[in-house]
Amino acid sequence: MSTAEHDVAWEPDAEDRAFCDVYGDWDPLTPAELAPLMDGFPDPWWVVGGHAIEAFTGIRRFHEDIDLVVFADSVPALRAQLGSTYHLWSNDGGTFRIIDDEHPEPLAPLAQIWMRVDARSPWKVDCIVNPRADDGRWRSRRHDDLVADLDDVTWVAGDGIRYLNPEVSLLFKAKQQRRKDAIDLDSAWPLMSAAQRTWLRDQVRTHHPDHPWQERLDRG
Repeated sequence: MSTAEHDVAWEPDAEDRAFCDVYGDWDPLTPAELAPLMDGFPDPWWVVGGHAIEAFTGIRRFHEDIDLVVFADSVPALRAQLGSTYHLWSNDGGTFRIIDDEHPEPLAPLAQIWMRVDARSPWKVDCIVNPRADDGRWRSRRHDDLVADLDDVTWVAGDGIRYLNPEVSLLFKAKQQRRKDAIDLDSAWPLMSAAQRTWLRDQVRTHHPDHPWQERLDRG
């Protein structure tokens, strides 16, 4: 994986600022700050989103949050791990409810979990809750046909932090077609292996027909 240093690839725009106006400010942890908090966690955890792309490319970019991922059956362990540090809030499409003794379960099985110290503090962590396949393996949140061993869709960086593979990260990003996602594609594509490029090209064609990225992917 590349560790080269470059200029910042992407910075926040008006849409990002408007998001914070509605949901509150973010002051996200970095992966290096998250890792000691997750030390000793009994189940797999990994980082996705922009941090996963940055870890792969070495190209610095702005991050409005940090996306931690655990399996759905690990939510009680997550609360035990971080509940004394942060308030955990279940976020189901913008509907929030605190996770506490009265409401220990998320609003929905795959609802995100946002974390902050208290109501006067910025958000620190966005936890993505990932499903398992019937055999216990990783399953894509968006595409039920994509099932794999976790080791086949993630990699471990030199600092010991596990990240989602770039091709899988970019498939997830393809749905929204944001400017930052196109920049992430441009940053990662030259560094991806032939197998990773082929996988992404095929999956975008399958799951997002006529996607604006397809011409770029087909050029190789």
